[in-house]
Amino acid sequence: MNKKRLIATIASVALVATIFTGCTKKEEPKTPATGGDKPAATAKVKVGLVTDQGGVNDASFNQSANEGIKKAVTDLGIQQINSIESKTQDVYEPNLKTMATTADLVVGCGFMMETSMKNVSAQTTDKKFLIVDGVVPNKNTISVLFKEHEGSFLAGVIAGKMTKTNKIGFVGGKEGEVINRFESGFVAGVMSVNPEAGKLLMPKDAKTPGVNAKYVDSFDDSGKGYEAAKALYNGGVDIIYHAAGGAGLGVFKAAKDMNKFAIGVDSDQAATENGKAYKDQILFSMEKKVGVAVYDVIKNLKDGKFDGGTTKNLGIKEGAVGIAPTIHKSVDKAFVDLSKKAETDIKDGKIVVPGTRDELLKFKAPELK
Repeated sequence: MNKKRLIATIASVALVATIFTGCTKKEEPKTPATGGDKPAATAKVKVGLVTDQGGVNDASFNQSANEGIKKAVTDLGIQQINSIESKTQDVYEPNLKTMATTADLVVGCGFMMETSMKNVSAQTTDKKFLIVDGVVPNKNTISVLFKEHEGSFLAGVIAGKMTKTNKIGFVGGKEGEVINRFESGFVAGVMSVNPEAGKLLMPKDAKTPGVNAKYVDSFDDSGKGYEAAKALYNGGVDIIYHAAGGAGLGVFKAAKDMNKFAIGVDSDQAATENGKAYKDQILFSMEKKVGVAVYDVIKNLKDGKFDGGTTKNLGIKEGAVGIAPTIHKSVDKAFVDLSKKAETDIKDGKIVVPGTRDELLKFKAPELK
């Protein structure tokens, strides 16, 4: 065999070997990392919270939402992205956009975030969103509302029975449908057991709160909460119910300084880190189970279910609002039992609690005994 034929034979053998090697090579499974469609087994659902002005440690509904996410980390193995706090309304939108770059589910708290959430979720259709206390109809967003007026009615029943001066106060954060629900339900509860104590809480008209119902135009300024509460206490009020987020901590401080009582909101505030210092002033809290609602949405998402474009409206019937477990020793059990009777009546439809001042003005309070 001459040299040229030998070289040609060797080349042919090498080519055949290469072809057979290529034919028998095992195909690798596709994953997102390689551009395929097989999901990575270790991928975790990433969830991040964007708060309103109250911040993560408001001892109120932002903190409750954060605790719901933390529980999902422990129970479900999801990954929590560091929360972003929004101190002013103009940063809601950029904060939501920032969170959406990392999180699979962006949780936003507060009715003031509604427009920003609507804009960002419409622009970021590959991510999912959850808003608490607002309604965003976009298909990648779940909206959760609460019937705060129902839980507040129960708080009003106990306060109306406990007052010694027949003067009760309310301190709200920013005016709006959500906080008006707290106010209206609370006043209705007081009126049902003690109309005399409810007189100064009753609104003058649909737009004007009663004399003893004050708004501080903030959810984070505890100084404003303090001054509003101090004025009410100086006017003879002995119990104040607040729905003011972080500003409510100022209400508690005023109660402590003036040896009065207050009612917490959203979380079991006497048991929270920021509220423990005022446990002797907090009679009880009206709990709004934001954390439970957030956890349920995360669990469903992890299970492959996400009801985007829907609005959940949760009240007493759903077990979403009510009197929190921590109750001050000075609260008579008979008053708590009366609130439980009212809770059953609301659940059964015997009492329809007003959620607006207009409805409150038309409300015929039942005589609860």
